[in-house]
Amino acid sequence: MAAEKKGLGYDDTPVLPGSVYKVHDGNRPQPRVVAPGTASTQQQAGRAPSDAVVLFDGVDGSGWEHKDGSALKWKIENGYMEVVPKTGNISSKKQFGDCQIHIEWAAPAEVSGSSQGRGNSGVFLMGLYEVQVLDCYDNPTYADGTTAALYGQYPPLVNACRKPGEWQAYDILWVGPKFNGDTLVCPAVITVLHNGVVVHHGAQLQGPTQHKRLAEYKPQPATGPLVLQDHGNPVRFRNIWYRPLTGYDAG
Repeated sequence: MAAEKKGLGYDDTPVLPGSVYKVHDGNRPQPRVVAPGTASTQQQAGRAPSDAVVLFDGVDGSGWEHKDGSALKWKIENGYMEVVPKTGNISSKKQFGDCQIHIEWAAPAEVSGSSQGRGNSGVFLMGLYEVQVLDCYDNPTYADGTTAALYGQYPPLVNACRKPGEWQAYDILWVGPKFNGDTLVCPAVITVLHNGVVVHHGAQLQGPTQHKRLAEYKPQPATGPLVLQDHGNPVRFRNIWYRPLTGYDAG
């Protein structure tokens, strides 16, 4: 049965540039499923590299605030930070541009809902560009909204999800867009590994994330925060750090 017949996706959205598919197209093929390698541990997060900037160490939430600038309302316990639904998205106080990011997350062990209503959250680079967080373990949804999708633009190459409740990891190489005044010189470029599996390789983003609309670039600051989304599901996060991609000789 086609995805659209299952009630997945939309058919009233614009066609993506260079594609035959619409934004959130229910008929876009699902990523094939692969089994990720064994995690180092499901009980304990690993250590960040010595030169990393730690955004969340499992205990201290002082580096985060809600997007309105208010104090953190999400729950911190047992080495993780958990979404408190309806409190809103949170932002890192530190801002960055080109970088390597590591973040671990877990969807609720108790399965509730389906499609976009199951373990939904998101990781927004510079507060604007979303790598989708979703429980897509045996849970189909529209392809450009599945786990690790560059939401509304590119599905992941494969579905590397672990079971609900198990810890998962994103490792992201991020190069932000470059502008000359109001003119876009270079689009944002992103590489993503989900549980050690490459799911995007040097993908050029079409602009900041949108829902049911085409993305487009507008001039923006060279740095921005990491934003974690409150989408109404109690998703957990731990072991969040980044390394600025600076100080090397590209020649």
